Amino acid sequence: MAYERLDKVLGHLGVGSRKEIHRLARAGLITINGKIVADAGFKFDPSQAHIEVAGEPLVYQKFFYLLLNKPAGYITSTKDPSGTPITALLPEEFWRNDWMPVGRLDKDTEGLLLLTTDGELLHRLTHPRWKVTKRYYVELASPATPEDVAVFAAGTLELEGEPLQPAELYLGPDPRKVELVLREGRFHQVKRMFAARGNQVTYLKRLAFGPLQLPPNLPPGASRQLTPDEIKALYEVVGLPG
Repeated sequence: MAYERLDKVLGHLGVGSRKEIHRLARAGLITINGKIVADAGFKFDPSQAHIEVAGEPLVYQKFFYLLLNKPAGYITSTKDPSGTPITALLPEEFWRNDWMPVGRLDKDTEGLLLLTTDGELLHRLTHPRWKVTKRYYVELASPATPEDVAVFAAGTLELEGEPLQPAELYLGPDPRKVELVLREGRFHQVKRMFAARGNQVTYLKRLAFGPLQLPPNLPPGASRQLTPDEIKALYEVVGLPG
C-alpha cells in the first residue's frame, strides 16, 4: 500500500499546479471516497481511492502512454532550442513534463512514436535483449535486390565493427518501395544498412513498434492515448506485469 500526498497525486494527474491544487482543497472542491479533504498534504493510497475534483471523478494512473504519428521536421526530443520537439505537437490535454520518447526517429523520418512515463518499460522496449520488432516502410534511390534480402537476414552486416541482428526485408512489386523489420534500434540504422549495400533511403516511415500498429486514421502530427489492450500487449512483449 503506497500512500502519497494529495497535491502530488493531483499534480501527477494533471489537475494543476501545486498552488492551484491547494486553492481547490481550501475551497472544499476535492473529495476522497465521498469526504471533503481540505488539506492538500493529506496522504492516501490513490490506487484504492475514489477521487473527485469539483464534482468530476478522476481515474488514477501510475503511468501514461501516447501514440504519436510523427511528421517530418520534428526531432525525437521533449526539449529542443530550435522549437521543434515532438512534444510541441501534443494537444494541451496531453501536456506533461515527464514524457519520454521510446526510441528515436530521425528528424526527417515519419510514423509511429511511443511516449511513456514508465522508465522500466522504455528500457526494455529499446534494449536489444528483448528483440522488440520495429517495422518500417522504406523508399530507395535504387531497387532493392534478393541479395539484399539474404544479407540482411543472415546478420552479416556490421556497424562500427559490431554485427547487426538479422533483419527481414520484404520486396514489393516496386523494389524501390520495401518494408524492413528490425529487432534493435541503432543510430540511423535503416539508412546505414542500405548505405552499406550501396543504396540510399529517400523516405522512411515507421509502421509498427512491437504489438503497436500505426493507426491508418491517425493523421501526421496527431496523437492518442493507448487502449488498455495495447498497454497490456506492450508489457507482455517485454515480460513485465501490466
